[in-house]
Amino acid sequence: MLLSLLLVNLALVLLSCSTQVMLTSQMLQHTDAFDNIDWNYHRWIAPGEGDLRSPCPGMNTLANHGFISRDGKNITIPMVLKAADVVYNNPADPVMNLALKLALLTTDAPDSFTLDDLKLHGTIEHDASISRLDYALGNNLHFNSTVFSTLSESNPGFDVYNTTSVGQVLEERLALAKKENAELVNTIKERQSQLLEASLFLSVMGDPRTGVAPKRFVQIFFSE
Repeated sequence: MLLSLLLVNLALVLLSCSTQVMLTSQMLQHTDAFDNIDWNYHRWIAPGEGDLRSPCPGMNTLANHGFISRDGKNITIPMVLKAADVVYNNPADPVMNLALKLALLTTDAPDSFTLDDLKLHGTIEHDASISRLDYALGNNLHFNSTVFSTLSESNPGFDVYNTTSVGQVLEERLALAKKENAELVNTIKERQSQLLEASLFLSVMGDPRTGVAPKRFVQIFFSE
């Protein structure tokens, strides 16, 4: 438990440092870009019939708001990098570039992927998710409210999540996966993915300096 809490905090610090450095040099540029977004055009629209979505809430949010293709098809690395910069204030860094290169490994297309491709087990998708079933246990693509309840019911009595409560959730999800999934994949790669994802939603939906995020924002981010 203590190790996971320390690792979550370390991942959050690293992500925060990267964000703060970029903020120092690009604050005005980013503010202008965000303030100039046409939110009528980029309003939230639920995916329709034939639209594709991924196991990644961050990518789904970009598609639901039209910052990447709303149909979830023909997604390119430059498209995602531009959207993440404007929407999440998360400019290109080695971690994001690596994740997007892994996304290309989920498809035979030379330079694009669909959001549905990202469900391929063992690339970006991983076991012990806080919002999806493990691949060996069923549907690893769509949001699962039972799985997510480990997070949604955590930190009782408070209206925020923080690095401590999220670290506890990661430990609980891993313990449950070890118990239920005989085919669990739990290498350093999966652990790093879990920690970086936790750092990302705490930073994007909350304050990257403190690792505190309102529960309401986080729950919308995952479920919609």
